[in-house]
Amino acid sequence: MRRLFTLLFVFISCAVTLTAQDDGNFPPPETPLEIRAVKATSGIKVDGLLDEADWQRAEPITDFFKMEPRQGGDYKFQTTVRVLFDEKNLYIGAFCQDSLGRKGIRVQDLRRDFSWNENDIFAVQLDPQNLKQFAVSFQTTPYGNQRDLQNFNDQVTDNDWNALWTVRTSQTEDGYYVEFAIPFKSLRYDAFNGQDVAWGITFNRLARREYEQTVFPAIPQSFSPYRMTYAAKLTGLELPAPSANVRVEPYTLYQYEEQNVGENGQSEGEFKLGGDVKWAVNPNTVVDLTFNTDFAQADVDRAVNNLERFNIFFPERRQFFLENSGIWAGGRQTSIRPFFSRRIGLQGNFNSATAPIDAGMRFTLRDENKAIAGLYMHQAETNSSAAANFAVARYLKNYGRENNIGVMFTHRLDEPSNTLNLSRQNNSTITVDGLIRPSSIWSINYLASASIDYETNKAGFAGRFFAGRSSNNSYWGWVTETTTQNYNPAMGFVRQKNVIRHNPGGYMIIRPKKLPWIRRWDPGLFVNYYHDASDPGSFQQANLWLFPVWIFFTDGSFLSYSIFPTWQNINFNFAPLGIQIGQDDYFYTRHEVRFNSDQSKKWSISGGYEWGDFYNGKRQTVNSGVRIAPDPHIAFTFDYEYNRLRNLGEAGENLETHLSTIGARFAANPRLQLSTFYQYNTFDEQGRWNVRLSWEYQPLSFVYLVFNNTQISGLENPFEEQQFIAKLTFLKQF
Repeated sequence: MRRLFTLLFVFISCAVTLTAQDDGNFPPPETPLEIRAVKATSGIKVDGLLDEADWQRAEPITDFFKMEPRQGGDYKFQTTVRVLFDEKNLYIGAFCQDSLGRKGIRVQDLRRDFSWNENDIFAVQLDPQNLKQFAVSFQTTPYGNQRDLQNFNDQVTDNDWNALWTVRTSQTEDGYYVEFAIPFKSLRYDAFNGQDVAWGITFNRLARREYEQTVFPAIPQSFSPYRMTYAAKLTGLELPAPSANVRVEPYTLYQYEEQNVGENGQSEGEFKLGGDVKWAVNPNTVVDLTFNTDFAQADVDRAVNNLERFNIFFPERRQFFLENSGIWAGGRQTSIRPFFSRRIGLQGNFNSATAPIDAGMRFTLRDENKAIAGLYMHQAETNSSAAANFAVARYLKNYGRENNIGVMFTHRLDEPSNTLNLSRQNNSTITVDGLIRPSSIWSINYLASASIDYETNKAGFAGRFFAGRSSNNSYWGWVTETTTQNYNPAMGFVRQKNVIRHNPGGYMIIRPKKLPWIRRWDPGLFVNYYHDASDPGSFQQANLWLFPVWIFFTDGSFLSYSIFPTWQNINFNFAPLGIQIGQDDYFYTRHEVRFNSDQSKKWSISGGYEWGDFYNGKRQTVNSGVRIAPDPHIAFTFDYEYNRLRNLGEAGENLETHLSTIGARFAANPRLQLSTFYQYNTFDEQGRWNVRLSWEYQPLSFVYLVFNNTQISGLENPFEEQQFIAKLTFLKQF
């Protein structure tokens, strides 16, 4: 392995030297381009037509820059953007030209927060505080569905952030029109004090049929439109003075549950009232309050059959915790997170039963120099878990052009129970982390975290270091992570304890000029090498990931072939899917082929086939997916995973698992939708239904009807749980 690391270091050094020559990157401009917003003199009706006279008075912005499929040069799809404002709103109007008109549109469905790579998209990014390290993005398709997000440093993206704004579109024989109305109250900006206002702004468009992405102003294709150091300067705005900005969102809910275990059953129904309040104290400071917090409408986790030695990371899906989640230390990665909000509202560990949240508060202050954030949540006592207090505090200091350093403290304190003898947790962590960006193509991230468990009086440590170079024609990077056995973030997540992991590697980005149907070919390799943190000489696991074929086609389809030589030292009790693996050293090689067709078409397929040895046996895994979307209003999906294990483990066992999921989505329009899925796993004989009707009867005010059903027939006493939820939310912004 030492020779392997030496060869890899030499390979990366040579590759970086070669790809550094004429890589097509260019630095941010010293003087940003300037565009000017025009004040509307009459009322603007947001209807997607842009037929008011004020739109013709606004300066047209047409000088876009092509990012994909090849950087620079002429492009096929012209875009014209204009910017207006009045006393309440910022208006963005755009005409996205397409020679095929309506026939050329590619939109898969009408859901909010749609997928980026599957649709025609127009978007605007704003940096109202000129932080250069933060952006909010507002995006739409030709059908007017909404996607909004926050991005931090062009690294961490909060896709589930929701703002109050309006968009309407219209389609013609020559393309489509887009009209945004973004209330100034939905944005955070500094008081102007009579000085000229200048916001950072970028526009981008994806014409999905040709996968042509254009951006204004020019940004290298190795970055995203969220890289606000390249942003243009929006001037001419006359902003309303900051005022009391309060958003109130009460809800009422009825929930009925029924559980049957064998022949025994119980049921209950309850009404519930609660809500959230968001108060923008000033343009930089926001306070969020929540009472009787409810997440009934959150997406349900899908089943996973885990064959690896690591904990599975399930992402946060609850809206209150998703907003501003990128501000917490470790928020961009899934191996070491000192704070992970999914630990709040559970009776035990991950994926255990939920516990009610009584109340909570979040504080966020962000300006060009710093960010300060705090969160407190109180979890109520249940029959199997103590009442708990969760607190996290964060300070982040910006310096230089795109650098920062931060510190974060978390503390969990379980309360004693007056009636039950319940186990308690009393635990703290302190974390130092930061970002260094010596140039636009180099990024360095670091994190060091210590934990103390006051019940056991044990302390632990975790750390992560990353350095990477991302350019138009290559990516190279190195990650080293360490987690000691006693590191226990009771409010966080770790993938594995007592481990040091090294992960160097990279890939070339080749764009064949004579093969225009290939957008990019990214051959490369990565190494994963694990050893004990307590005994660095004790080897755990290593594998090479070689991918000579990793091809993105211009139509959006994809094909890859990967090879995984793997070394394993099993010196602990390990039984994936219940098959006991003998404690021994193993070497095996696995192969994988993956593909997908053009995901923007009315029907598409995806799949993968993995084969080879697996410890002392054999393993085959098949993944397949089909999606049929004859119209953006209707979509059907089918996904299937098959595992075939042969002669595996101490007993030479055989096992087959089938995990099948079918789903459907029906949309009358972007604001009224019905979605459903059914999943069945043969491993534990578990089936689950989820049906959800969502009606956004006014911006960010919803009616939800949700039905969940889970059945597990493989138990001695078969289990079934049914749940029906009716929820009404109302949002009012003052």
